[in-house]
Amino acid sequence: MNSKNTYGLIMAGGVGSRFWPLSTTEHPKQFLDVLGIGKSLLRLTFERLNKFIPSEHIYILTNTSYEQLVLEQLPELTAGQVLCEPERKNTAPCIAYAAAKINALDTDATLLVSPADHLIINEARFEQIIETAWQTAQNGQLVTLGIEPTRPDTGYGYIEFEKTENTIKGSACPVLQFREKPNLATAEAFLSAGNFFWNAGIFVWKAAVVLDALKSHQQDVYDIFSAQPAVYGTDEEANFLRTAFAACPDISIDFAIMEKAQNVSMISADFDWSDLGTWGSLIAHLQKDEQQNSIIGQNVYAFDTNNCLVNVPTNKTVLLDGLQDYIVVDSDDKLMVLRLSNEQKLKEYLKSMGLN
Repeated sequence: MNSKNTYGLIMAGGVGSRFWPLSTTEHPKQFLDVLGIGKSLLRLTFERLNKFIPSEHIYILTNTSYEQLVLEQLPELTAGQVLCEPERKNTAPCIAYAAAKINALDTDATLLVSPADHLIINEARFEQIIETAWQTAQNGQLVTLGIEPTRPDTGYGYIEFEKTENTIKGSACPVLQFREKPNLATAEAFLSAGNFFWNAGIFVWKAAVVLDALKSHQQDVYDIFSAQPAVYGTDEEANFLRTAFAACPDISIDFAIMEKAQNVSMISADFDWSDLGTWGSLIAHLQKDEQQNSIIGQNVYAFDTNNCLVNVPTNKTVLLDGLQDYIVVDSDDKLMVLRLSNEQKLKEYLKSMGLN
C-alpha cells in the first residue's frame, strides 16, 4: 500500500440514539468510552487507521457541532482535517465532499472510508484485508467489505456476491447486488444460500473512481461538490458548504452508487467485527462475571442478578437485586432499565418520550 497517496476518511457525524442515555445529540456514541477502556470509539478508529495511514492523511467527516469534540479527542489533527457538514444529509453528500476536496489536492488519492463506531478485534488482519482492498481499488473497482453472517440478522443490509471454488476469506469477488435489511424468513434464506454477507459499510476506492461513479449515477451530488474545486482549503469553503449541503438530497452512498455501479467488488473480511449498533451488541465484547453480567463501573453490587449489562458512573455505588436479562445504564441525569429482549423498542420508547 502506498501511504503517500492513501487517505483515511472516518465518518463520525451520527447521533447514535440506540446508546441512550449516554449517547445524546450533544455528545453521541462515537465520542464515548462505551467499552470502559479509557478511549472513545472515535479514538480507537483513528488509532487503527493511523497504524498504516499517516495522521496528516486522516480526515474526520462529522457535523459542524462536533468539530471541537473531534479536535479534543484527536489532537494530532488540524482543523483542516475535520470536514464539517453544516446539516445531516446521509453518507453520499459527505463522501462526495471529501472525495472532491482530496482529489483537488491529490489526483492519485485512494480513500479508505470507515465509520467511527465499529469494533475490530484483530487489527493486524484488518490491515491485511485493507491491503487487498487497496490493490483491488487500483484496478478501478469500488470495493466494499463483507462480513460472513453468523445468524439471520434483520438489522443489516446484505451483499450478494459471486461465489466460486476460488472464493476464500480475504479475497475479492464480484458483487451481484446489494439487498436491503430483510425480514427474518429472507435473512434465513440468505444464510442458507452462503453467498450473502453483511454489508460492513467500510469502503476503499480511488477518489477519481468514486467521483466518476457519482457523475454517472448521482450527477446532482457530483455537480454540487465538483463544480468549484478551487474553493477547497480557502476562506470561502464554509459558505460554499452551507449552500452545497442545502441543495443536496438526503441519500446514502449505497443508494447513490453502490447499488447501481457495475465495477463493485467485495472483500470477504474475517477480522472479528461488530458495528456496535446497540447496547446489546457490546455484551459479546465485554468481560463477564460468574453470573454472566457485563459491568462497567467501580462500585456495583449485583445480587441474584444474571446476564445483565450495567454501565454506571465510577463515583456511584449501585445495588442490583433479582435482575435477569436487563440493560441498566445511568448517566448524570438519566437512568435506563430496559429488558434485553425489548432493546429493539428503544427508539420507539424515546419517540414516545419526545426524545427522538
